[in-house]
Amino acid sequence: MKILVTGGAGFIGSHTLVELNAAGHETVVVDNLCNSDRKALDRVAELVGHEIPFNEVDIRDREGLSHVMEAHHFDACIHFAGLKAVGESVEKPWEYYENNIGGTLVLLDVMRHHGCKNIVFSSSATVYGDPAIIPITEACPKGHCTNPYGQTKSMLEDIMMDMQRADKEWNIVLLRYFNPIGAHPSGRIGENPNGIPNNLMPYVTQVAVGKRPELGVFGDDYPTSDGTGVRDYIHVVDLAKGHVAALKAIERHCGCAIYNLGTGKGYSVLDVVKTFEKVNGIKIPYSIKQRRAGDIATCYSDPTKAEKELGWKAQYGLEEMCRDSWNWQRNNPNGY
Repeated sequence: MKILVTGGAGFIGSHTLVELNAAGHETVVVDNLCNSDRKALDRVAELVGHEIPFNEVDIRDREGLSHVMEAHHFDACIHFAGLKAVGESVEKPWEYYENNIGGTLVLLDVMRHHGCKNIVFSSSATVYGDPAIIPITEACPKGHCTNPYGQTKSMLEDIMMDMQRADKEWNIVLLRYFNPIGAHPSGRIGENPNGIPNNLMPYVTQVAVGKRPELGVFGDDYPTSDGTGVRDYIHVVDLAKGHVAALKAIERHCGCAIYNLGTGKGYSVLDVVKTFEKVNGIKIPYSIKQRRAGDIATCYSDPTKAEKELGWKAQYGLEEMCRDSWNWQRNNPNGY
């Protein structure tokens, strides 16, 4: 298939490009580089053995997107492009709604006018809010999202489901990610956050490489084994392979399909820290901070549906996630 990959220079997008090309798909990238680096695509080209066509276009740019769609006949779009920092979304709600929702509306409109009605959407387990059931299945009702970032994911899911109900030509796969960490085993591509990391693993690796003095652990009084929050961490390569598998649903004309992408295992913040220390032989100093508003105690998936319907199952464990995260950071202390 020929796939338009929006946000393809980002963390998950770049890893997915590698797996798509390994599976024989043809890819074209659209990215405005506001939260990513062009060098990531150069590294992807090294790994796959050929250049990846790239267009520096914002998804809100109708004319720019139209030019890309006219230049290629796409079979489907994998849509990663969007702002993604929870804390920033609370401070800048308008920017998040305007970019994530406004941009996606433009993308969907341009796609349908060019006869491409197949999309795999990068959603999030955030849409479950404080989940009604653990482990979380796709049948779990969506909850109240505690921040604008999560709201944009939930609202975009609703918009796409409404579009598919109205026009059965659409095939839409909503992938609800849990917590992607790790990096490509080569160490050539990985997570490269701007400024202070918002997620646990890049903060841990920046402490390990000496860029940050210590890790702040937000809360040690949750009802969990060690009091710290429990999450379902998934290796980014497994997550990337989940997108390749999702194309099978598109090919069989799935209508609208929803899948959790996670491992089905929950690890606490301190589990991650201790595993990182053990695997890499590096001490990670940390201090306990107050809980963050909106954080929940426990969140992990039941990924059975993806295995049953897509033949996809996470292969990597926490040790590999910690090893590959450090391999990336150690070889790229300042990112790209």
